[in-house]
Amino acid sequence: MNRLIAKGLMFGNLIEVSSPQLVDRYNRALKHLAGKETALKDFHIDLSGYSPEIGDEFGDPLYLNPNGANRQFILLTTAQKDAPLLNIRFSTSRGILTQFIDKNEAQLFALTARDVVAGELQGSVYAVDAPAKLFDIRQVTVEADTIGGHVADAGKLAALIERFRREPDGWRDDALITEMIGLAKKTGDVTRVPISLPAMTFEQGNFWTSFFGGVYIFRDVKFPAAISRLPVASLGQVPIPQVMDFSHRNHIADWLDRNQLVEPIVQARNTDAGAILRQKMDFILVDAADRLGIEIGDARRTELRKVAYRIGTALPDEFLGLAAMLAWVEGGGPWPRISSEHPAYFYTLRARGGKDRDLVNMLLSELAPMDVRQMFITHKERFYEDYVTWSEAKKSYVADFLAREYQVDREGAREALFGPEPRMDELARPQMKEGPKATRGLRNVAGPWGGDTVAGPWGSTRTRG
Repeated sequence: MNRLIAKGLMFGNLIEVSSPQLVDRYNRALKHLAGKETALKDFHIDLSGYSPEIGDEFGDPLYLNPNGANRQFILLTTAQKDAPLLNIRFSTSRGILTQFIDKNEAQLFALTARDVVAGELQGSVYAVDAPAKLFDIRQVTVEADTIGGHVADAGKLAALIERFRREPDGWRDDALITEMIGLAKKTGDVTRVPISLPAMTFEQGNFWTSFFGGVYIFRDVKFPAAISRLPVASLGQVPIPQVMDFSHRNHIADWLDRNQLVEPIVQARNTDAGAILRQKMDFILVDAADRLGIEIGDARRTELRKVAYRIGTALPDEFLGLAAMLAWVEGGGPWPRISSEHPAYFYTLRARGGKDRDLVNMLLSELAPMDVRQMFITHKERFYEDYVTWSEAKKSYVADFLAREYQVDREGAREALFGPEPRMDELARPQMKEGPKATRGLRNVAGPWGGDTVAGPWGSTRTRG
């Protein structure tokens, strides 16, 4: 992993904590939440305040998330909202924390100027000890306060002020006035500078979790389903109409179709489909060469072309399928027939725009695992898991590529691959995007997934009529 760390591809953009004052504040919060303190004098923290150095010190990467279901957090600064979130157990956690900070940024800025803020993402369950428990998680509530209790004290003071104003003899109540003065010394004048950090609740409709090998749960769609990385039998009985695992390619393809969650890359608006297909082919070729022990040189495209010639008839079906599609896109080949049974199928898709765009792209990255760029962008936990199994040659190639082609313009790369970020109205209410501009030979035909199918990327799984 040192190669990734050196290139900023792992633990990048963490917040440095090195001043004695901030270290002391962090320890106060850590003692409050976990009953522990760190002996480190400097370390780095992520969005939630988790520190990989402290995780190593404690031998516990989940010291702020002991049961995995209710993540605790420590805020030393609002700048943490731009930091990554490490050790993710639920795909929604980062979005919830960033929205919480954005919504309360002014208050959090003022509070963290005087103390450390600590809180918790409270789910609907206390522990996830069985797959069925995942379906009991319906919402997540974020509650936070300073370790000194400034928010709670401000609420008490506001109530006492209201009581003082309401009671005719309030000005004679020495005990009341004394209590008000004592609280005001901690909170300041809440009549002029109110302190408020209300609990925020977020619906947990569709999400991924790392529990039980990795499970995608989609409840907020027309046809709900759960998709497991491990065999379906490992989940047991779960309360959802359809349960699939990654071996059920046809079923997943049909389900994505019925919920209108994906679109073919070659039909996506304002997308250089040819460039995306070529890069996916490069990744597949590097993987194939690595498995066969073939040197890839400097991995330039001219070198990779020579590698493809050497591999010859052993070229993966994923590569051949994308090559046929690329030939069609560039006008030099026949209409390819790629059904959901074809190994290249999920490499040809991306998520439609909308609130679940990132989650669907995350799922697609696991169904098309040789596209290491998409895996890194959308599912870093799976990327790091796969990375440790690669040869040094592949690790070097992938790390160099990501540092060179992705790190320099992350936002531009994401938009080129997946389209613009969802708008706020899309996040609140999923919407379908308009179809793409006309593509050569496309018109109203079925698309490059077989002439007997309905329009769209779903091969022979659905027929006309």
